[in-house]
Amino acid sequence: MQEQKTVDGLDHLNTPTDDVILAIQSMKKYYDVGGGFAIFGRGQHLKAVDDITFNIRRGETFGLVGESGCGKTTTAKTVLGLERPTGGNILFQGNDISRMSRSEKRNYRTNVQAVFQDPWSSLNPRMRVRSIVAEPMEIATSMTKGQITERVGDLLTEVGLNPYQANLYPHEFSGGQRQRIGIARALSLNPELIILDEPVSALDVSIRAQIMNLLVDLQKEHNLSYLLIAHNLATVRYMCHRVGVMYLGRIVEMGETDPLFDNAMHPYTKALISAALPSHPDIVREEIILPGEVPSPIDPPSGCTFNPRCPMKIGDICEQLPPKLGLEETNHEVSCHLYNSSLERAREAGGGAAASLSAEPQEAAVEAD
Repeated sequence: MQEQKTVDGLDHLNTPTDDVILAIQSMKKYYDVGGGFAIFGRGQHLKAVDDITFNIRRGETFGLVGESGCGKTTTAKTVLGLERPTGGNILFQGNDISRMSRSEKRNYRTNVQAVFQDPWSSLNPRMRVRSIVAEPMEIATSMTKGQITERVGDLLTEVGLNPYQANLYPHEFSGGQRQRIGIARALSLNPELIILDEPVSALDVSIRAQIMNLLVDLQKEHNLSYLLIAHNLATVRYMCHRVGVMYLGRIVEMGETDPLFDNAMHPYTKALISAALPSHPDIVREEIILPGEVPSPIDPPSGCTFNPRCPMKIGDICEQLPPKLGLEETNHEVSCHLYNSSLERAREAGGGAAASLSAEPQEAAVEAD
């Protein structure tokens, strides 16, 4: 078992460079769901991802958190090329993936790999581990059979397994060992970016720390970048350099991990953190219970999409004017009318009609906060 690392600050993580490896720019992903005559422009759309923007730097882990259905996995699928974005751009090393040539797309698929949530369903039960880990190299490289066999053994050793286990089938391993196999497969082509879709949520609690430590160590050794999709806030705080909080397809708050957790600004982020179990039973937290259910992404609320459930709603402006994500503190962005700069950005985007909305309740709400 690997040594447990401290979670005080982010000292256990590597230091990412300023080189942006992935840039998501105003990306949208809508699904047609009927409910009208699309040929007349009245078809309904499910807005799974609705205009999000973020960057991932080389050597950095960027986390996306939020309730089920907020668009985290759809974002991951779109980055992997499994879904085509409805709007916006995805830039990998400065190149728009929608405009890549065939050879460039092949290189992109080599450099962007994934580790999935369920290690059992993501491995073919009819294939030996050797074939599972070797398959990407057989398809995407010109390596000889001997070189591939040697590489498979090295990868299994690197993720904490024994080379002789390459002869076994997935059902002969525990859940944690199967996830190690999935990580070895993702590493086989020496990628630069790995999408981690809930990589430890299906594992026993005693195994999660081992897999998280393994991923952190591999990142340091290979200077990998991670896009981490997760529900568990403890996992996010331990592994991520920066975090984006999603609600109903949009990023409502984004910033460096410790400042965001210690000084959450958006009411939804505060509620999300309050709902997480504390690290010690004696820790007392304010309990924030949100009323109602998450609205339908087919017919989201006007204005701020969080306004029907927000305990700090400040009046008509929340119902009529969508807030804009922007910088409130150093490296800390938030999309909420409780903050003056967000209010000004929303008014500029909304035009003259939006400028007439009252801002008086906003000052009182900030003082109450």
